[in-house]
Amino acid sequence: MIALLSKMFSWSGRRGEINPCTGIERFVEKKRRRYLSTAELGRLGEALAAFETEGGVSPHPIAAIRLLLLTGARLGEILTLRWNYVDRERGCLKLPDSKTGAKEIHLNEAAFAVLDAMPRELDNPYVIVGQRSGGHLVNLEKPWQRVRARAGLDDVRLHDLRHSFASIGAGAGLGLPMIGALLGHTQAATTARYAHLAVDPLRAANELIGQQLSALLKAKRS
Repeated sequence: MIALLSKMFSWSGRRGEINPCTGIERFVEKKRRRYLSTAELGRLGEALAAFETEGGVSPHPIAAIRLLLLTGARLGEILTLRWNYVDRERGCLKLPDSKTGAKEIHLNEAAFAVLDAMPRELDNPYVIVGQRSGGHLVNLEKPWQRVRARAGLDDVRLHDLRHSFASIGAGAGLGLPMIGALLGHTQAATTARYAHLAVDPLRAANELIGQQLSALLKAKRS
C-alpha cells in the first residue's frame, strides 16, 4: 500500500505537492519468480486439451492462455489484441501501444496455429472475445483458476507464463539480449533476472567434448 501511495503522490508531486510517504520505512518485498518445469508444462497442456474436448472453459480463455505462454506477452497485450494487429507477412503482432510503447511481438508457428483456430466474430475487432458485444475478455482469472486446478498448478499465476517463456529460451541457450528483445524489454537489467537459468557455455562445451571422446573410446574397443 505504501508503494502504491508513494507512486501516486510522486505523480501528483509534479504539480508541486509533497509526497507524505517519503521516509516511511517499508517492509522488504520478496520478488516472486515462478517457472513451469517440463512436467508442469505437460500437465498444463493436458488440462487445456481436456477443456477443449469436454467443455467447461470457453475457447477464448483457452486461446488466451496458450498465446500468453507461446509469445511471452503481457496479459493486457493479449486480452486487448485486435485482429488488425496481426501481421502475417512479418510474422508478428504490431501493437500500437503497450507498457513500453509501440511494440512488435514475434509469432511462432504454434502461436499462429492458435490464431488460425480461433472463431472470429465479424462484429468484434478483438481476438479474445468477451461477453459484451463488440468487447474483449476482461477477466481471465476465473477460467485460469479452473485450468490450473486441473493441472495441479495452484501456485502459478498468469504472469508466470511469461516467465516460463523466458526460462525456456534461457535453457535453450539463447542470449539474454535475444530474450529481452522477444519480451519487449527496454532495459537490460530487466532481462538479467533470467541469467541464472541460462545454460553455462563452458559446461555445455565440456559436455560436448566428453561425449565425443566417450564415443571415440567405445569405437576403439569395438
